[in-house]
Amino acid sequence: MKNKKLDELDELRKQHQIKSKWYYIFWGACAVAVVGGQLYVGFGYREMAEATKKTAIAVTCLPQYITPSKNNKVGEFE
Repeated sequence: MKNKKLDELDELRKQHQIKSKWYYIFWGACAVAVVGGQLYVGFGYREMAEATKKTAIAVTCLPQYITPSKNNKVGEFE
């Protein structure tokens, strides 16, 4: 009698570990989606970085504003 209960318990444990094919299909699709999304973002980041390198950024300084005051001090407001 004792062996029968142990056999049933072992069988129950074995059934608990068996996963259907849909389990593996689901998690495989999730893994593919995550890796695909990371590749998509990575390639977009690379394109953005290359476009930024090609952009010419120029800074021009305007001459200092001279106020028409009687003392004629450079860059001061009245």
